[in-house]
Amino acid sequence: MNESLIMKDFPYEERPRERLMLKGASSLSNHELISILLRTGTKEESVLQLANRILRYFDGLELLQNATLDEMVRMKGIGQAKAVHLIAAIELGKRMAQVKTGVKYAIRSPEDGANYVMEEMRTLLQEHFVCLYLNTKNQVLHKQTIFIGSLNSSIVHPREVFKEAFRRSAASIICVHNHPSGDPTPSREDIDVTKRLQECGLIIGIELLDHLIIGDRKYISLKEKGYM
Repeated sequence: MNESLIMKDFPYEERPRERLMLKGASSLSNHELISILLRTGTKEESVLQLANRILRYFDGLELLQNATLDEMVRMKGIGQAKAVHLIAAIELGKRMAQVKTGVKYAIRSPEDGANYVMEEMRTLLQEHFVCLYLNTKNQVLHKQTIFIGSLNSSIVHPREVFKEAFRRSAASIICVHNHPSGDPTPSREDIDVTKRLQECGLIIGIELLDHLIIGDRKYISLKEKGYM
């Protein structure tokens, strides 16, 4: 089955590339956008059918955004070139989602802090321990991933957390980490790490304002829960 003949069977205004040019990218479905990145299908299926199969395989965009190159090339009809195009587009989308405006983001509440990182962190497959470094107006100066892996007080060392605070001349810090399970309930280790960092912050003079645990569209503030 020839790809060009398949697309010719579609009215001009219904072809994904042409619809994007006529009506804009927002008018296209997820599988239509993916089909544009793929460019061609296979001998057995059209590019739209291939795009649909990719979405079904990864159960939608949520798992697709964390797909690896190896996972993609294992799919029939997805060679290395197609996989690279998809991975690059996904990564670019992630980076664009993280771009902030020129106005510094101010964190006045645990909800503000959770909103700042929620979309980036809620679907991560490993635990990421992240620090937000704030100025005296509680505006975010810098965001730094300190550690990736299971949280452990012997690994999340205060030295690494506060080193960046000195570099950025931060007035305070908010620590954030995710639970890949989606349940933000704090563990004993989470609480111990928080208390250790809080004690160090008091000695150094850079306050730990909060420690947020990110689940799937929900969070817990250890400060609100009375652990600090």
